[in-house]
Amino acid sequence: MKSLQELLADRTTIDELPETIFRLTCLEKLSLNHCKSLKRLPKSIEKLNSLRELSLLGSALEELPDSIGFLGNLEILNLMWCESLIAIPDSIGNLKSFTELLLNGSSIEVIPASVGSLYYLKALSVGDCKRLHTLPVTIEGLSSMLAFQLDRTLITGLPHQIEFLKSLQKLEIEDCKNLSTLPESIANLSALHTLILNKAVIIELPESIGLLENLIVLRLNQCKKLCKLPASFGKLKNLYHLFMEETAITELPETFGMLHNLRTLKMAKKPYGQAPQISLISEPATSANSEVLPSSFSNLSSLVEFNARAWKIFGKIPDDFEKLLSLEILNLSHNDFHSLPSDMKPLRVFKKLDLSHCKLLKVLSPLPESLQELNAANCTSLESISDLSNLKYLIEIEFTNCEKLMDLPGVEKLMSLIRLYMGGCSYRASAVIRKLDKVALRNLYNLCVPGSEIPDWFTRDELCFSRKKNEAIRSVIIAVVVSKNSQINQDSTLDELPVIAEIEAKILRVTIAVYSGAMNLRGIPNTEDDQLYLCRYPDYHPLVSILENDDKLQVVRRNPQFDPRIMLKK
Repeated sequence: MKSLQELLADRTTIDELPETIFRLTCLEKLSLNHCKSLKRLPKSIEKLNSLRELSLLGSALEELPDSIGFLGNLEILNLMWCESLIAIPDSIGNLKSFTELLLNGSSIEVIPASVGSLYYLKALSVGDCKRLHTLPVTIEGLSSMLAFQLDRTLITGLPHQIEFLKSLQKLEIEDCKNLSTLPESIANLSALHTLILNKAVIIELPESIGLLENLIVLRLNQCKKLCKLPASFGKLKNLYHLFMEETAITELPETFGMLHNLRTLKMAKKPYGQAPQISLISEPATSANSEVLPSSFSNLSSLVEFNARAWKIFGKIPDDFEKLLSLEILNLSHNDFHSLPSDMKPLRVFKKLDLSHCKLLKVLSPLPESLQELNAANCTSLESISDLSNLKYLIEIEFTNCEKLMDLPGVEKLMSLIRLYMGGCSYRASAVIRKLDKVALRNLYNLCVPGSEIPDWFTRDELCFSRKKNEAIRSVIIAVVVSKNSQINQDSTLDELPVIAEIEAKILRVTIAVYSGAMNLRGIPNTEDDQLYLCRYPDYHPLVSILENDDKLQVVRRNPQFDPRIMLKK
């Protein structure tokens, strides 16, 4: 087969390649992925002069022959998850056409120094190499490399020679438990646009990081020992996306407002069971010692999404928030502030606001006309909100457990509203429903209010479906009354769930359940009072689309029970 260019033998049980394979002089790709019996390659493989890609992903390979260094045209070598492979021959440095070396999940202990001769190498991946402790100083020779992946290795540091990787665009060092510092020389990676440090044990970032002027994405999620950002951070003028969730950082540097191109800022912390952090303030919070957002924050005019869940923000959110003109998504849940900016209407592209569990918030000021989703669940001090009638794009409102809230002014004007959750509110909140006309009710997909009665236009018992001739069914609406028995001891973390997952809707065809799914009962009430939930399933939902004559619709408790406190009343 002298003209064969590709040989794909993946997932076969071959245990060796024939020595005569060298006769495939035109072979460009040889794939032996997941060959669990193949432990070695023949020496004659050196004569495959046309070979450009050799892939042994997940095979039983124990060693590579030195002769692999004669494959002068080889560009890609994939040895990922070759768990029996512990070494790479030095001859690999002879592969001058090499562009990708993928070693993820192998058992190699050392990267040979000869790798520094691979001048055209563009990608080197050694993630999940659990025995790899160090990197050779010769990596300085990898001047063409674009991507370097080191996730979950045992390296203790990056050699300062990394500064010579002038073309490097992406550096991934996620979950490296022994890497506690980054070298100052990292600042010389002038082409770097993505730096991933998730789950690192670093305590601080080098001051020189501000020199990475082309950095676009920085990921610091779950760097739980990282206490602060350096003052130079504001010099990252091209930073678009910053992810720093669950760190020990408690305030942002004043230079933060210089990040004029920042689009995404996610710095949420865990709201429940959060362990004490290194730099948390022990004395009572005061405006002098607890500023977490710098005065320059309002200069972030390109910011689209901001998540500061559980950052202990208190007092009043400053009025200059209205300068964040690009803001679309804002999550300030689980904070301690008592009021929002007096007028957020200038935020003309604002779409989603999450204020859930802000237990000191008393008043909701006027909101932008563009708002689509509003979540103020468990704002137990909330007493009043501004008129909603101008929010013509609003599709979802949640006020679960806002027991002091008596009214939603203007809710009857919201023609786009499809989800309204007021479970656990005062019974006076039921007056809200009386405001809604038939058109508004017809548009709702989900509704929850205090109440113990199923509306009289529902079938009370198990429903047997009968399709009417020449009439298409548009939707199925299910109403349930549930309550919570707080006397039953149960894991309190269930209250952190956004929905009651205990009630299921089923379609029985004769005796077989052809559909079964949990109902979307959003909002777990703090009270034992009855709650009425309505769920509408549109024609494209399986609960509607698969219905046939004589099918029976049922609403039942889960079996086995998920939350024994929940009682299905009607």
